[in-house]
Amino acid sequence: MSPAPQVVSRFAPAPTGYLHLGHVVNAIYVWGVTRAAGGRVLLRIEDHDRQRSRPAFERAAIEDLAWLGFVPDAPPLSAFATTPCEGRQSDRFVVYEQALATLRAQGRVYACDCSRADIVAAGGGQGDELRYMGRCRHRHLDEGAGRGIGLRVRLDEGDETFEDLRLGHQRQQPSAQCGDLLVRDREGNWTYQFVATVDDFVQGVTLVVRGEDLLASTGRQIQLARLLGRQVPPRFLHHGLVMKTPTQKLSKSDGDTSVRDLRTQGISAADLIARAASLAGLSAPLTLTASDVAAQAEVTALARGVQS
Repeated sequence: MSPAPQVVSRFAPAPTGYLHLGHVVNAIYVWGVTRAAGGRVLLRIEDHDRQRSRPAFERAAIEDLAWLGFVPDAPPLSAFATTPCEGRQSDRFVVYEQALATLRAQGRVYACDCSRADIVAAGGGQGDELRYMGRCRHRHLDEGAGRGIGLRVRLDEGDETFEDLRLGHQRQQPSAQCGDLLVRDREGNWTYQFVATVDDFVQGVTLVVRGEDLLASTGRQIQLARLLGRQVPPRFLHHGLVMKTPTQKLSKSDGDTSVRDLRTQGISAADLIARAASLAGLSAPLTLTASDVAAQAEVTALARGVQS
C-alpha cells in the first residue's frame, strides 16, 4: 500500500492593504493544521487585481509574516524581492492563458460586456453574490474589443458536493448561485475564482484553508477545476471569521487592526498570535508562537480529519 500523498496548503493574501488579525487567524489554521498533518505550506501573493494591489503592501506582508514566525516552505520569503516569482500571481500570466485555452477548446469561453448594474437589472439579485443570467452567452462578442469586455466560462447545471473538515457535508449549485463564471473582468484582470482554482491545481494544493466568507466559492471552484482536468479536488476547511461587529468582518481596506500597527504599539508576536487565536474561539495560552500553533487541541483534531 503506497503512502498517502503529503498535505500541501497555501497562505494567500492579496496585497491590497496591510495584514490584520483576520489574516493571523487564517495563518494559525493554515500553518497549524498543515504542520500537524506533516504537510507543506506555500505562500501565494494574490495580486490579480492590478488596480488595487500595491508593492508596498506585498513587502509589508512578507515582513509581517517573517516577524510573526509563519515561514512558508516555498517559495522562500526572499524570492519575493525579485521578479518574476512563482508565488506571485501577476507573474503567472502564461499559466492562466494556458488554462483559459483548455476551457476555450471545450467551447465554454465567451465574451461579455455586462456591468454589475446590467446583471442587477436583468434580475441577477443584489449584494455581493450576483447571478449572471447568461445575456452574452449567444451574442458572439469580439473578445479582442478592448476595455469593457470580460470573459466568462459556461458552467454546467447540477450539484457539487464536498465535505468541509469543520462544517461537514455541503451541497451547492454553482450555476444557480452565480451563473456562468467571470474569469477575466472588464478591466482585463483575472478574477479570484479563476486564478485561485488554476493555482491550486497547478501548484498541487491538496488542502484549502480559508474563512467562511468564501464557502460559497467552493462548489464553483470544484467544477472549474474538473473542467481544467483536476479529477480529485483538494480538501476544504472553512474557519470562522474575526468580526468587528455582529455583521461586519475585519477588512484590510478599512485598516482594521493591522499587524503593522500592533507591532508599532509594542505587542510581541507571541502575544498577537494568542490574541488572534482567542478572537477565533480557540483555546490558547496568553502567549502563542507560530511554531506552537500545531499543538492546539482544536487544530490537531482538524488535522486528523485531513489525514483520514
